[in-house]
Amino acid sequence: MASDQTDCGSAHGDTGEARHYWYHGDKAALTRRLKRIEGQIRGIQRMVDEDEYCIDILTQISASTKGLQAVALNLLEGHLAHCVAEAQTSGDEAAAQAKVKEASDAVARLLRT
Repeated sequence: MASDQTDCGSAHGDTGEARHYWYHGDKAALTRRLKRIEGQIRGIQRMVDEDEYCIDILTQISASTKGLQAVALNLLEGHLAHCVAEAQTSGDEAAAQAKVKEASDAVARLLRT
């Protein structure tokens, strides 16, 4: 697969080819954001280890949760804009319905958390 192409196929199965999903071009920004969240989580762990005030810990948990939600929303928006839209324009109705179902299931998982 060419490096400038995106792959909105199923994440299951292995074709032996390198996969590049739509977010490949934004991977550095996505990684930076996740590393920042990782640092927040480590900070929360440190706060618990050091017996910090519970409300301060809860505030940091809230900030970390919001950060993860922002990453999730970004990925969901991209999935809709790229993968679902690509499936819709492909003419393959079953593939289009499957991509919409994937997105719907992802939203349901996010709302349960």
